Amino acid sequence: MRSARITKALGLIVLVFFVLFTGNVKAQTVKLLSISQLEDRINNGGDTVYVVNFWATWCAPCIAELPYFEKLQSVYKAQPLKVLLVSLDFKSKLSKVVIPFVRNKKLNNEVYLLNEPNAQEYIDRVSKDWSGAIPATLVYNKKKNVRKFYEKEFTYAELETTYQSSK
Repeated sequence: MRSARITKALGLIVLVFFVLFTGNVKAQTVKLLSISQLEDRINNGGDTVYVVNFWATWCAPCIAELPYFEKLQSVYKAQPLKVLLVSLDFKSKLSKVVIPFVRNKKLNNEVYLLNEPNAQEYIDRVSKDWSGAIPATLVYNKKKNVRKFYEKEFTYAELETTYQSSK
C-alpha cells in the first residue's frame, strides 16, 4: 500500500513538472500549403519582404542552409520580413519524417509542406527559370516590385545581402 502511494506521488510530481516546464513550449507545426495559397500569401503581404525557401529533409545542402534562414528572421525580426520554409517532401512523409525533423532542428520560422500533385506546374508558377533542383529560394517584395529567384545554396552573407537588396 505504501509503494502504491509513493508511485502515485511520483506520478503526480512528474505530471506537475511536465505541465510547469513544458506547458509554455509551443511545438512547431507543419501545415499543408498549395501553390495558390502561397501565391495569395505573398501577394497580400503589403510591404513585407518574403523569403521563401524550398527544401527537403533528404537534401543535404538544404539542411546546411536552414540555420541561415532562421538567423535572418531572428536578426531582422523588427523589420517587415517573413521567412517561409516550404518542404518538398512527399505528403506521406509529413507526420513520420517532416514534423519530427522540424522539431528536432528547432525551426522557428513558419514551415509548410507543399501539397501539390504536379511538380512541373508549381515549379513553373514559382519561376520559369527553375529546373526543379533544390535548395531554391524566392525573394518577393510586392511594394518594391521585386521578385528574385535563386536555385542555389546560400551562405548567410549572401542571404543577408539578397534580403537587404530587396527591401
